[in-house]
Amino acid sequence: MELRKLQRTVIDALEEVKASDIRVFDTSKLTSLFDRVVITTGNSNRQTRALAFSVSTAVKEKGGEVISIEGLETGEWVLVDCGDVVVHILQPAIRAYYQLEGMWGGKPVRVKLAKQSGPTSGPMDFDDDEE
Repeated sequence: MELRKLQRTVIDALEEVKASDIRVFDTSKLTSLFDRVVITTGNSNRQTRALAFSVSTAVKEKGGEVISIEGLETGEWVLVDCGDVVVHILQPAIRAYYQLEGMWGGKPVRVKLAKQSGPTSGPMDFDDDEE
């Protein structure tokens, strides 16, 4: 699946289950293993699992491949490996503790997100995303 289509599929699937504070990072210059890291927050074990299931289902329905899903047992930090896009779904305390955004770069990729609630999120209109 083409990178932008995969990225859009992942973001739409996360928004469908009300993920909060979605951030996308370009990792193509940092590693050859994947091109994007998506970091988002789920507010409970149940929501993080639902977000992972939503991403997995959406990617497979669009013809993409889900290589693995890790962390479903506890639901505190779930990782969905979609090949070129790796998705980290974390509960708020875990996200604050590990601060993955600092590891993958300071400036997120510009994507269009639906309107979200929360102090660090909101409507974004950027140019790296296809409609």
